[in-house]
Amino acid sequence: MKKVSLTLEDIFNIPTAVIWNPDSFKTIYNVSIDSRNIKKNTLFIAIKGERFDGHDFIDQAVQNGASAILINKGYLNLIKDYDLTIITVNDTAKTLGDIAKIWRNKLKAKIIGITGSAGKTTTKEILAALLSEKFKVNKTVGNNNNHIGVPLTIFSTNEKHDMLVVELGTNHFGEISYTASIAKPDFSLITNIGDSHLEFLGDRQGVLNEKSTLIKETIKNNGKVFINNDDHLIKTLGKEIKNKITYALHEKADYQCRIVSVDKMACPEVEIKSKKKSLKVKIPLSGEANVSNYLSAYSVASELGVGKEKILKATKKLKSFDKRLEIKNYKNYTLINDTYNANPDSMKSSLKILSDINNNKRKIAILGDMFELGKESKNKHQELANFINEMMIDEIYSIGTMMKLFDKKLSNKIKIHNHFSDRESLKNHLNKIQLNNSIILVKGSRGMKMEEFVKTIQSRKK
Repeated sequence: MKKVSLTLEDIFNIPTAVIWNPDSFKTIYNVSIDSRNIKKNTLFIAIKGERFDGHDFIDQAVQNGASAILINKGYLNLIKDYDLTIITVNDTAKTLGDIAKIWRNKLKAKIIGITGSAGKTTTKEILAALLSEKFKVNKTVGNNNNHIGVPLTIFSTNEKHDMLVVELGTNHFGEISYTASIAKPDFSLITNIGDSHLEFLGDRQGVLNEKSTLIKETIKNNGKVFINNDDHLIKTLGKEIKNKITYALHEKADYQCRIVSVDKMACPEVEIKSKKKSLKVKIPLSGEANVSNYLSAYSVASELGVGKEKILKATKKLKSFDKRLEIKNYKNYTLINDTYNANPDSMKSSLKILSDINNNKRKIAILGDMFELGKESKNKHQELANFINEMMIDEIYSIGTMMKLFDKKLSNKIKIHNHFSDRESLKNHLNKIQLNNSIILVKGSRGMKMEEFVKTIQSRKK
């Protein structure tokens, strides 16, 4: 099996590239932006970021065995007389994407692109798990879903992989168009369109316009698109697409799902039907949002030929993912760590799960501000209060400027609610309250660092 590699000819085809010491060039089998992660025949690309400048670590990369280095041309006069190939370009971050395009074109793996306002990481994880029962699968690791992360995910894929499940994120116009042009997906889906990143994308139509560029790139590559018919905006978009598969819980679709039952922890048993097959399965993940996430992943895996028995086997292995509705049971209480991020839709989904859990435990929500909502921030936080007033939740403790407005809108149906103006006061309170026979949800936007409150709770006697 021929290894995926970069040749000298490939390097000559990189826009703005000037090659120094081409006679020293060795075929490149790895690409890295981390000087600590250098293998044999690795190209080190020096990226200047917000906190670190990769050009400061060139010596370390060379010492660790880099066979070539790629730098911004303004740094050339600072480079030592290394006995290896040096490539200068106008912008190494842009060139990272250019090289990733070259690498992608050499892959035999089919690429599935996933984006959406909520659930894209969970969907990615579920799909990778289902596909792995039949194929050699690579996937986006962590939060590598931006203009740097997507190229790195492409570089981590090689000739051994049959499938790549890649996540594409955004908070500004043009970002998905850029990363999708690098990934060139064979298949794609948008999980949903919600009130995410409104500060930069304006409204849900703006969110759709940005997310739909993934679909456009897939169509451009003669690929197949998976459409969530339960989302009105996505369903409308899908009407214009010929090569598509639809899925839905509430609307008519190619893959039709219904919830058969729900257990005490809000984990559903579902039945999914299509023209040729049906599946009845217990999803070991809580909430209706995870039904949609699972359904989309099942639709893709099924279309790619993963059989019923393999899907059932993979589903049994599924568990909640790090900081994404991650449920842990301790001796006296249950903790739901959903601190990775938050927007109005994901916040409502998580609160509904807390409300729906039927185990006679005291239900506590610890909530932080939702960011990047722009001029809609005040309204969205107050709307959340109206939503939560109808939930079966006993106590709410909040922190953040916008959550102060939220707290004022809570009704008397919420037995206990308290807003905290500083982090230490909330931590002190969490160290004092009774946790016995309770289930606790912690959620807020990434910048609120809500995971610190999870640690406070976990540090108490379990």
